[in-house]
Formats: sequence, C-alpha cells, structure tokens
Amino acid sequence: MTHVPLSRAPGHATLDALGLLGADTAPPPSGAAFPDGGTWRLEIPSVEGPEVLAEVVESARALDVPLHRVSQGSGVGMLTDAEITEMVRVTGEHAVELCLFARPGANWDIGAARDSAAGSVGSRSRGASGLAAGVAEAERAVGLGVRSLLVADEGLLWTLHTLRGRGDLPADLQLKVSVMAGPVNPAALRVQEYLGADTVNVPSDLTLHQLAELRAASRATLDFYVEAPDNIGGFVRHHEIAGIIEATAPVYVKFGLRNAPDIYPSGEQVRGVALTSARERVRRARLGLDALARHPAAPESSPLGAREQPATRRFDEPDPA
Repeated sequence: MTHVPLSRAPGHATLDALGLLGADTAPPPSGAAFPDGGTWRLEIPSVEGPEVLAEVVESARALDVPLHRVSQGSGVGMLTDAEITEMVRVTGEHAVELCLFARPGANWDIGAARDSAAGSVGSRSRGASGLAAGVAEAERAVGLGVRSLLVADEGLLWTLHTLRGRGDLPADLQLKVSVMAGPVNPAALRVQEYLGADTVNVPSDLTLHQLAELRAASRATLDFYVEAPDNIGGFVRHHEIAGIIEATAPVYVKFGLRNAPDIYPSGEQVRGVALTSARERVRRARLGLDALARHPAAPESSPLGAREQPATRRFDEPDPA
C-alpha cells in the first residue's frame, strides 16, 4: 500500500484533478514515537495559576480535548507555595504534566539589551545572579512536587541537568527548552539535547522540510506551537498539523493564541484576559484536533497521563543506543 504523506492535507486530491498541484515533494516522515507508541501529545501553554488551570481543565472536558501537559510562563517566582501546591494537586488528579518556568530572565532584569533588535538576550539568565535565581526557583518548585521545568538559557539547562545527575534534583525531573531559546538548525538542537534537554520547543517559522532536518539530528522530543502568540510570530498552522506531527514525531503540539495580549508576568491585573485566553486556547486546540481528524490517516496520540520521553544523548553520558 502506498504511503500517503500526512503533509498531503485534504484538498490535494482536488488540486491533482485540476492539474494545479505541481511538484509534490513531501518531507521524510520522522518514523519515531514516544515510548508508549504515540506520536503526539497536546500542551496548553500560559496556564498561569490555579484559577486558569481550572478553566483549562473544564474547557478540555467540555470540548473533549486530550490534555497531556500544561505549561506556565510567568515563572515559579510569580506563584505562592500554596498556588504551586494546588496546581500540583489538580494536575495529579487529572494525570496532566505540570511545567513551570524557571526564571528570572534578562527580560525581567535591568539590562537594556533586552530591547536591542540586533542582539537581544531575551529570556536568558543574566549574570551569575540570574543563573542562581533560576536554580533557586527550580529547587523550590521540585520541593513542592513539580517534575517538569521550562528554561530559556543553555547555561541554566546544563546546570539543572548536572544537579539532576548528581542527585541534587529528582531523577524524574524533565527539562524543557522554551521557544525563547528555540534552535533553528540541526546542530543547535543536538547541542541542547546533549546539554540535558528532554523536550525542546522549536520556532514555528520553520518549514516542514526544515523540521524534518531537525528531527533527523536529535532524539529529544520536540514541542511546536501550531498556533503561536504574536510575540513569537503569530503563526496559525492548524491546516498543517498532520504534516507537522509526521515530520517531527514525537512532538507536543501546542496552541498559543494570536491577537491576544501578552500576560507575563500574570496577576490580578490581567485576570480576565488570562481566563478568557485560556478558554480560547483550548478551543483552538479543538480546531486543530478537528483538522487532524479530517486527514484519512491521522496519527495516534499518547494515552492520557503518559510522560515518559525517548532515550536521549548527553555530553556526560554514554550513547543509550
């Protein structure tokens, strides 16, 4: 039976019949999967506290959206111990992975380079004090039961991975690279895998062929904004979701929100926006899943509650293969 590329979305057959398709050069399929056999999982980002989490869980139930992971962007330091503990409790009850951002980054700091178009340091840890603050946030979060941390600095990534290897942080802690430090070429992705990344958010402005190139270079799970917030491009690629999964599996498909205000750092001053945006992110996920279901060979997802990642390669460890 001939393989029909998932990138060949509904509508291609009609173009074929009209002689309008032209060259149809699909990227090579990844061929990889999560240890459970699924090729994709679903993540809702910008879940900034217990109240927003409750909205996401309820909206996912109402719209039948399978929720594998929720992530937060304001940082561990913007949540009280009680708020983190409540988020750990709720996500545990629903078998959802909770990922909190270990900050602060340069965009929380006093340096002017964060506004430089030619050389912004973005969310990276600025100086030893910034690095130490990131480590302190990680230590606090894991002490409250968090087992997934989001980082936007290679130095902080390597430091937390080293602490994990020494036993100072839990062995089951997963480290996720933010899109703010997302790699755009195969070598950069491999370096982040070698530094300790378990999952890596790659930018959404890459073509399917470029995504396939990154996947071929690394075993780390990829994260991908099918819809990206405006401050990272505002891309809306629901129509390509099947091809994205085929090129990048195993992958977390993420649904940000275009035309929505930036809410970081979140708090009572943006409560209404945070709640309504959270509901709409889940609805956008439903739209993406509907587009995926319309493909004649839609790929399988991981079961709910799955969090195990593929074996990766590290600078300080032997190759698992």
